[in-house]
Amino acid sequence: MSRPITHVGVLGAGTMGHGIAHVAAFHGFTVLLYDVTLQAAQAGLAKIQKNLDVGVDKGKVTPAQRDLALSRITCVDQLSAMAPCHLVIEAIPEKLALKQDTFKALSQIVSVDCVLASNTSSLSLTEIAAAATHPGRVVGLHFFNPVHLMKLLEVVRAFQTSEETLAAVQAFGETIKKELIVVKDSPGFASSRLGVALGLEATRMLEEGVASALDIDRAMELGYGHPMGPLKLGDLVGLDVRLAIAEYLYAETGSPTFRPPQLLKKLVRAGKLGRKSGEGFYRY
Repeated sequence: MSRPITHVGVLGAGTMGHGIAHVAAFHGFTVLLYDVTLQAAQAGLAKIQKNLDVGVDKGKVTPAQRDLALSRITCVDQLSAMAPCHLVIEAIPEKLALKQDTFKALSQIVSVDCVLASNTSSLSLTEIAAAATHPGRVVGLHFFNPVHLMKLLEVVRAFQTSEETLAAVQAFGETIKKELIVVKDSPGFASSRLGVALGLEATRMLEEGVASALDIDRAMELGYGHPMGPLKLGDLVGLDVRLAIAEYLYAETGSPTFRPPQLLKKLVRAGKLGRKSGEGFYRY
């Protein structure tokens, strides 16, 4: 990539997308925040402002830093607006066909030296890259929720990812003050594979009556120093999302570790998806 990254596009203004836009803008990048409607993109911007306001209240962000970060973000509802970007990061729903269609469309909009990154937590980057022209510029940038607080950035190297692309996103990650790990494209990468395994086993323990949800979570929080127990984390991520990832990993690996527990399936069928629906393993 011959030009430095200064303009970043973020596709999807939801939980992950607005967080990615937040950290990019805060650390000096010009950001285009896209969603299918301008209203949805603006709702993401409002959440960024709310999080920055919390930072100001806690004395971790100055009012000037907040205002400058917000001034760097422009909301858009047309994919064609991504044309001037040097890096585009998609944070759209975890559906392979949707991501492939998006990367195919982006390939006709951005320049050939624009890096195309996916925030997917488990899908094959190699398959996503295959849909793009110049697939060597495709890479995974797996952020963690909440993006502006979590330190880790998992860089996923597709089979096609070039050394130049890898170097460009590593420099970007360092600029936004993330701790980087680099993993090869494999089902679940490193973080999701381990995290989902823990979450599914915790679900099986709850299903078997080994302990209450609260005590299972406290075991990991107090015994192993996890900031959030696996069941609370499942509720935060969304049990429908966790189920979809488990099904994908089970299909790809064949490992019984990833066979979705019946309890998880029942909760999703009942519409109990976690925080976003008001009830999952816990009530909110």
